[in-house]
Amino acid sequence: MSRSAGLRYVLPILAGKAVRVAARVRGGGSAFPGLVTIKLAPDFLHDVTRQFRYGNLFVLGSNGKSTTTHMLTEIMRAHGLRVFTNPSGGNLPQGIASSLLGKLSVTGKIEADIGVIEVDEAFGAVIAQSLKPTAAVILNLQIDQIYRFHEPERVAGMFRDIAALVDGPVVLNRDDNFLTTLGRGLEAEGRVQVSYFGLSDEVNASAPHGQVIARDYANEAGQPTGPDLREVVAEVLAVEGNVATIAVHGVAHQVRLAARGLHYAIDAAGAISLASKVLGTAFSAETAVAALGAAAPVYGRGEIVRHDGQNLEILLLKNLASFQMNVDYLDGPPDSLMIAIDEGSKDLSWLYAADVSKVTYVDIVSGPKAAFMALRLAYAGIPFGVIEPDIEKAMQLMLASPVPASGTRTLILDYDQMILGRKALGHKDLESGAS
Repeated sequence: MSRSAGLRYVLPILAGKAVRVAARVRGGGSAFPGLVTIKLAPDFLHDVTRQFRYGNLFVLGSNGKSTTTHMLTEIMRAHGLRVFTNPSGGNLPQGIASSLLGKLSVTGKIEADIGVIEVDEAFGAVIAQSLKPTAAVILNLQIDQIYRFHEPERVAGMFRDIAALVDGPVVLNRDDNFLTTLGRGLEAEGRVQVSYFGLSDEVNASAPHGQVIARDYANEAGQPTGPDLREVVAEVLAVEGNVATIAVHGVAHQVRLAARGLHYAIDAAGAISLASKVLGTAFSAETAVAALGAAAPVYGRGEIVRHDGQNLEILLLKNLASFQMNVDYLDGPPDSLMIAIDEGSKDLSWLYAADVSKVTYVDIVSGPKAAFMALRLAYAGIPFGVIEPDIEKAMQLMLASPVPASGTRTLILDYDQMILGRKALGHKDLESGAS
């Protein structure tokens, strides 16, 4: 960014920074500061991120974006790059702008070599037009926010529109038929290099409910199974708790992850694959594995919060896929469990598609839609204790109850309840959880 260009951003940046300080004093992050800056300077995102020598890497998918963004950020930093990312999960234009405001000088200078950006698929094409992505990874296409996206085919179209704007490698989940269809289309165009990550046949077969990927009924019957789709950059060979065996360019590595479960292993494979494609000969699988082993979990995604001598494990209940995968990889039935859900899910009928047989008892059901969850548990014959819609009161009740033998309480929370629950525990700053 030239000096003259930077000077014209002084007032928009100062305005955004002032709003950001006010929002953080109130507690938590906010996209409003970014919205203020973009309103005052519509080209803000484009002009500021042009400073990144290696451009912007996009992370897309129905689930796993925040975790993969964090993993990829840590891998890139371990390889010596200065990384800007949007750690608060603010994946809309105003959220990305708000994250930038925390790193910029008043003239718009930023100390970063590359951007690793989590992107909301509905706004991805708009963001791509501003940020000009140099590479992207697409993790999965799962049923998510039906009231917003309606059908998975519509999301597939969003991914196609975004991928068409990527000026470099695109890495896709080989096990997702929507994405392999997209990959073949991109390869036919011949403009971008397409590669894949995925699970071995053995891991796929042993997963209780697979990756809970949406079915591509129109194309799945004609999906090829030849060597063109068996070639992967990173392949998950085994998962045991939070330790995954991942083959990188055919060489197996043991990777210690920040949280347990197949979904974290597949996110790691996606992050490794994109890093390898972007860094080329500078990429070191050993460095990537070490970076993942040292990475902390993203807030609310297998995060362990220590409070009053107790461990609180927070798992995200975002949609059917995230709920199912988190339940599938519990270490047996939790001996202290709270589930909280609220208005963020407009239609909760998807709860009845989830297999909750691994749960044997729920101590507290919370959130504004606690009654819906309690009814779901009742239909499954799973007993529960208290229904307390107020998450703060529910947290107090849980913490006041006898400490379980394991010393760990499990909280399965949807996004808004997770934010409120963390605040009730004194963790107000979401950005610090994934910096």
